[in-house]
Amino acid sequence: ALKQVPSCEFYPLEAIRTNALGAENVMRAAQNAGVKKLIVLSTDKAVYPINAMGLSKAIMEKLMVARSRLAADVGSVVCGTRYGNVMASRGSVIPLFFRQCKEGLPLTVTDPTMTRFIMSIEDAVDLVLYAYENANPGDILVMKAPAATIGTLASAIKKLLGVDNPVKIIGTRHGEKLYETLLTREEMAKAEDLGGHFRIPADNRDLNYSLYFTEGAREFSEAQDYHSHNTRLLDEDELVEVLKKLPYVQEELKTWRESRS
Repeated sequence: ALKQVPSCEFYPLEAIRTNALGAENVMRAAQNAGVKKLIVLSTDKAVYPINAMGLSKAIMEKLMVARSRLAADVGSVVCGTRYGNVMASRGSVIPLFFRQCKEGLPLTVTDPTMTRFIMSIEDAVDLVLYAYENANPGDILVMKAPAATIGTLASAIKKLLGVDNPVKIIGTRHGEKLYETLLTREEMAKAEDLGGHFRIPADNRDLNYSLYFTEGAREFSEAQDYHSHNTRLLDEDELVEVLKKLPYVQEELKTWRESRS
């Protein structure tokens, strides 16, 4: 997938070709090959998308739901997962902050109040395995997750390394949100709470458009979004403990200590 927001903003057609049309090609090939279960991987940026990356992933989700109806006829299950930022993944802010700390540079923070969901690569894999075991055709599975502000993340990394680099506020990049949403209000109204996860069932309405003018869902008015501003926020000490468990962070701390001994 193409996941870098700025790159997709400059090359939106490539985002569509890879994230949407490429996903459709894989889903069609899997159905033709008789694959029993296919799980597409989506992102919180597909919810209320304001950038090309999120828009391409939102279209991918719609393609998945449409494909799930066709695949069910031949015994295949097509479903999806949606998750937030995977910590220390390629191109993410954690490696950038570590490099800046080690080189004695200011930590470049877009907005210290900006929040993001906190997930490890193990969490991401566990979510896919959970979907493999529990998802029905057209479902989107979401793992409940804590969040942290970017300011707290910068402070936690400085604390881990024992440094006091200054923080430079550079402003929000184009295509970025103050917070990310994993489920919309409309999705929360119909989602099934599975304890540590939410299951968003596929829209099972047909093309009888007359019902769209006569039947609604009153519960939509009572639900609220599930986003990184209203989930549990980790403080600095809690985030330090989470970071310590990441293999990337463990290796960075090891090389840092060796360089200073």
